[in-house]
Amino acid sequence: QVHLVESGGGLVQAGGSLRLSCAAPATMSSIRAMGWFRQPPGKLRELVAGISSGGSASYRDSVKGRFAISRDNARNTVYLEMNSLKPEDTGVYYCYADSARRHWGQGTQVTVSS
Repeated sequence: QVHLVESGGGLVQAGGSLRLSCAAPATMSSIRAMGWFRQPPGKLRELVAGISSGGSASYRDSVKGRFAISRDNARNTVYLEMNSLKPEDTGVYYCYADSARRHWGQGTQVTVSS
């Protein structure tokens, strides 16, 4: 079982910023898409943003213009820059990486206070 290592979550006031990072093992090759899901309290997990190996990004509507996803293929790492955070962005954020199968991070808590 391959686990991705996440960092960067925390508590921030509304309007603030956070940057999440997620690293896949250096031994993992042929990574295609990478990205982030989140699970708000009491709700189902939802896709936040994804990015292809070539750098094409997509976002859920509610975060467009506020979040930016990027990746460093040499480091097998994906980032999520989150700006103008809102209380509804609160949740556990999970990264993923697709190679032969999808691999997940352990989750990092993001809490936005009003």
